[in-house]
Amino acid sequence: MRPITCLAALSGLATVLLTPAAWAEATTYPLTIDNCGQQVTFAKAPERAVALGHNSAEILYLLGLEDRMAATAFWPNRVLAELEAAHAKVEVLTVEFPTLEAILAQQPDFVPAMLVTLLGPDSKVAKREDFEKLGIPTYLSPSACTVVADTQNRTGSAVNSVYGLRESLWSMDLLYQEIDELARIYDVQDRGQALIADLKGREAALRAEFARRDDLTFLFWFSSPSPSDDAYLAGGNGPSGYIADVLGGSNALTTEAEWPALGWEGIMAAQPTVIVAAQVDRKRWGLDEAQTKIEFLTTDPAVSQMDAVKAGRIAVMSGASMNPSVHTLYGAEELAAQLRSFDLP
Repeated sequence: MRPITCLAALSGLATVLLTPAAWAEATTYPLTIDNCGQQVTFAKAPERAVALGHNSAEILYLLGLEDRMAATAFWPNRVLAELEAAHAKVEVLTVEFPTLEAILAQQPDFVPAMLVTLLGPDSKVAKREDFEKLGIPTYLSPSACTVVADTQNRTGSAVNSVYGLRESLWSMDLLYQEIDELARIYDVQDRGQALIADLKGREAALRAEFARRDDLTFLFWFSSPSPSDDAYLAGGNGPSGYIADVLGGSNALTTEAEWPALGWEGIMAAQPTVIVAAQVDRKRWGLDEAQTKIEFLTTDPAVSQMDAVKAGRIAVMSGASMNPSVHTLYGAEELAAQLRSFDLP
């Protein structure tokens, strides 16, 4: 199914899929939302949002709200192709982590964020109270709130769980909640429901196509500082695990760590059916590029002997899809297109 690419199309889809009774009531301000256990009140619809993270920005773009955004930051990957025109209207502070000073210089009246590393108690960028003191409402992605600290080293010493644990499989329901709440904050509920309906339809189509297989496993490689370093992988219950589940398989890593770092001996022992090499556009590490990953996989004397490598079952997917975001479903579709051509055992 071809992704919906414009606001007019979204509105049309909503008219078809939703009866008048299904439309949400208009927002009454002040609006108070319970966000990650914190009460956030909006006196009116925001006009100068600074979106921290590609997911927060892209949801607002998909809702047609780019004219109510002052800036955005943190883009490990380029914006979705269908959103380039909207993205061009909004200032990008940095593709990496911004400073609090740079955010405040935009005089924001709303700061949504996709990760606790961007807006959390231990964030080096900003904490929610930094904005609360200035009367600026914030919003943290519900997906970020479901990651818990690994206080008891539950993953063991073999993997690095510094980014926390996800105790149950992530699902698009958390993203649908985020879209719905952002739409209510801006009083554009019709656009939010149309977007949710489109994504749900695409998700259902993938599940209907790919039958469940216990022998199909995926290993998702996000990046590495160098070939000699441990690889940063996508954990078992994160969005990559969801993608594997949608396509009838499972994550080759069963650890609850959100972003485990694992040596290649451990990776080879996992024996995945398919290796997914992330394309990361930020250019921080040499192995951010998918092609560099593939060159390592196919030339390293030991790694090249993995069954998936020898059979050519190496797929490429946007690194942004491995973070909980609208990119995740696009990543599932991207991976599905390649999976159809693989000679699976």
